[in-house]
Amino acid sequence: MMFPRSIAPRVIARREFLRRGGLSLGSMALMHLLGRDGVDASTQPEARAKNVIYLFMAGGPSQFELFEPKETLQRLDGQTPPASLTSGKRFAFIDPGRAKLMGTERAFRRHGDSGAPVSELLPHVSGIVDDLCFLRGLTTNEINHGPAKLFMNTGFGQFGRPSMGAWISYGIGSEASDLPGFIVLQSGSRGPRGGAPLWGNGFLPPHYQGTPFRPGPEPVLHLESPEGVEPEEQREFFDTVRALDRLQAGNVEDNAINSRIAAYEMAFRMQSSTPELVDLSSESREVRALYGVEDDRPSFARNCLLARRMVERGVRFVQLYHTDWDHHGDPDNNLGQPLEDRCREIDRASAALVIDLKRRGLLDDTLVIWGGEFGRTPMSEVRLAIGRDHHIEAFTMWMAGGGVKPGFSYGETDDIGYSVVENGVHVHDLHATILHLLGIDHEQLTYRFQGRDFRLTDVHGHVVHDILT
Repeated sequence: MMFPRSIAPRVIARREFLRRGGLSLGSMALMHLLGRDGVDASTQPEARAKNVIYLFMAGGPSQFELFEPKETLQRLDGQTPPASLTSGKRFAFIDPGRAKLMGTERAFRRHGDSGAPVSELLPHVSGIVDDLCFLRGLTTNEINHGPAKLFMNTGFGQFGRPSMGAWISYGIGSEASDLPGFIVLQSGSRGPRGGAPLWGNGFLPPHYQGTPFRPGPEPVLHLESPEGVEPEEQREFFDTVRALDRLQAGNVEDNAINSRIAAYEMAFRMQSSTPELVDLSSESREVRALYGVEDDRPSFARNCLLARRMVERGVRFVQLYHTDWDHHGDPDNNLGQPLEDRCREIDRASAALVIDLKRRGLLDDTLVIWGGEFGRTPMSEVRLAIGRDHHIEAFTMWMAGGGVKPGFSYGETDDIGYSVVENGVHVHDLHATILHLLGIDHEQLTYRFQGRDFRLTDVHGHVVHDILT
């Protein structure tokens, strides 16, 4: 057998092998899509969106302090709720014997031609309500953070299922050849509960998983070539590895081999694309000010600007996590100053993203989603400070662009915001609708694993056609 010139003269030790390729565990884990279609395009709905930017507020923001003023709840503030609201109900921390109905201290106004109510905490978001589609009757299954985040991201409350971004990458691939098709950005004091499985590939081939970009100047560890390794030498190395892998793949059909080939290729291409992507010096002062990016420090604002740059370059699914929205009522974790801080961190940039995408002609093709894993109760927890417990029976999210109706609200809750009374949307319905907007029939996007066909929506989900343009 003739070996390639670069490895024929000698045997390369494992450490030298990794050094010459510029690889480490970090860059070897860059397993991304191969452009494979997971669905038959001829049977799919017409795509309204090409990309998704998902602004995930980890912890469960309170709809009552942000988007859902309830006059009846204000009037009943401090009263004991009827037993029908607490007996046999699922709560994370509320003691039914001590629970009190609680209005909000935040002032609300109706904004725009649509008249959507938004609180004083989100002055910038209030300015774009005519571009937003509010979902006011969402429901979910999981009451605790880890399972609820998994459910919102994978359609299942336990580990092991593919994330929505992975399903979408599997279904329609990516338009980016030098960046991953699914990228994750994080901000806040820590990562979201649930961790990497929230953007994992589950049982799908590894190259469909999300790639976390770290904050700071080195978003992907060890991406730069090792000192002394020239690009030509590294290119030759990758060609050799690819040839060997393809030789093996020709004998055995192995997703791991295909993913490894994709990983090497993507890592090599990202060495030139990533530094340019994360360098914001080409953005004007006006654009940076629009988002609230004042310097190079990591922030939600910086991540929003990066997300716009990513979809411009063809990244299919960008997910931003911003943590610390779990306001139960502890001194450092409540609906007072901590909530004000979270809103200040995300308000300007969330609105700027929609504004910037719109004026660049990208909003029609980009679906922007804002929300958390669940909502909050209309009752307080009676702790040392003002707070609310987790609530799965009614919460609010908003969407923009990508084929959803602007200036529109869908769903309604009862007088105190406890239950959905009209046009409810379950998480499975949300997933079905997102896939539909991307031109995917959620019932046909399947993957066979352990003898059965799986899908993001399991055996559930209905497209919410009423919110589509």
